[in-house]
Amino acid sequence: AVAGPDMDLFGDLRRMNKRQLYYQVLNFAMIVSSALMIWKGLIVITGSESPIVVVLSGSMEPAFHRGDLLFLTNFHDDPIRAGEIVVFKVEGRDIPIVHRVIKVHEKGNGNIKFLTKGDNNEVDDRGLYKEGQNWLEKKDVVGRARGFLPYVGMVTIIMNDYPKFKYALLAVMGAYVLLKRES
Repeated sequence: AVAGPDMDLFGDLRRMNKRQLYYQVLNFAMIVSSALMIWKGLIVITGSESPIVVVLSGSMEPAFHRGDLLFLTNFHDDPIRAGEIVVFKVEGRDIPIVHRVIKVHEKGNGNIKFLTKGDNNEVDDRGLYKEGQNWLEKKDVVGRARGFLPYVGMVTIIMNDYPKFKYALLAVMGAYVLLKRES
């Protein structure tokens, strides 16, 4: 009888001693903690709570398409200007929105209010803001687009649209790290 790939996987697990298994688990933990440290470092460097975001809709086409990966900064000393692309969060919505600033109102005391609109949308974003809110303030801004990679974020969209794919991908990656042998 021919052994299938499943039998081979379990055979590898049985042959692995406890020391090897602990080593592989620590390797996996090191990879995860390194990724978290890099993410936290990016947050500090960029001043943005979310330095990298994926465009989830077509509201900013042709500037950005669904699946584009945006790199953000959020330095509070930089003034917000009309024409700039910002990522903002409004009360009552979980997902940040990527749109362009179309109007800015600056008061003498330094208080700034602004209005946004998606390039591909017919109307401004007042309908997206919380009820009774007509303008955004600096506190609503998560970041400002400084660069992008086209379509790199499609993997994120696929994982959100198809949760089974996400779990299968995580299982394959976890099994690879745990079963990978050092040469």
